[in-house]
Amino acid sequence: MVGVGGVVAAAALGGGAARGAYRLLNARPPGGRECWIRKNNRGRELTLLEGPAVTLGVAAAALLAPGLPSTLRLAGCGAALGAGAVGLYDDLNERGAAKGFRGHLSALAHGEVTTGAVKILGIGAIGLAAGAVVRRDPLDRVLAGLVVAGAANVVNLFDLRPGRATKAAVIGAAGGVLRGSPSGLLTAAALGGAAALLPEDLGEQAMLGDCGANALGAALGVAAAARASRTGLVGLAAALAALTAASEKVSFTKVIAATPPLRAIDEWGRIPKQGDA
Repeated sequence: MVGVGGVVAAAALGGGAARGAYRLLNARPPGGRECWIRKNNRGRELTLLEGPAVTLGVAAAALLAPGLPSTLRLAGCGAALGAGAVGLYDDLNERGAAKGFRGHLSALAHGEVTTGAVKILGIGAIGLAAGAVVRRDPLDRVLAGLVVAGAANVVNLFDLRPGRATKAAVIGAAGGVLRGSPSGLLTAAALGGAAALLPEDLGEQAMLGDCGANALGAALGVAAAARASRTGLVGLAAALAALTAASEKVSFTKVIAATPPLRAIDEWGRIPKQGDA
């Protein structure tokens, strides 16, 4: 069993490493500050450097957190770095008009290799590799790979408004911290890394981007896949696939806006819109 001290230490490591990386990256942005600047849905300029900082924070905590089994260290660190890297490639080099999972695969079928397609294929491979590390049975390895890749994609689907992806990750994965299993340490490390930069995200100074959201989701997926039974793996893979399919038809933003409890959580901590109290 994992104690409260271990969970707190893992979260603190993730948070401390993420904040340290963010400070260093902001001081000397690779390639210059301009290449990291984007505009959000309200037209505010903000930096993508939160994503690499969270990725590095999660990876560092996975390596250093006391009590993590070696398989979880390897899979958690590798999945975070790998998913973060392909997400960063998409963030900085986005091309093609295709949107969504189906759009990128359709473009690929017609011979157009979008950066989104590269990310989808890359995260799929990373998920299968991580699944092979944390599970032994061949079927379980495939299911675990689907969970890791699916979690990376689903967290990214929520990264459309300030702080939303981190809040969704906390709501969806916090229960894993409370189980007292070693995988809870990896969950705590990942959530700690993202939560440490939540003030900058909510303040519309920075955003996770594909890099940070994919890395956060992949690490949480590894933790979930490592502790789940086969039935649990099937359920997780199916749920993540259903959310991905739903995103092609339904706007999560509209659903959240139309549901008062979800809207209250979604808007908590944000800069009020002009005219709001």
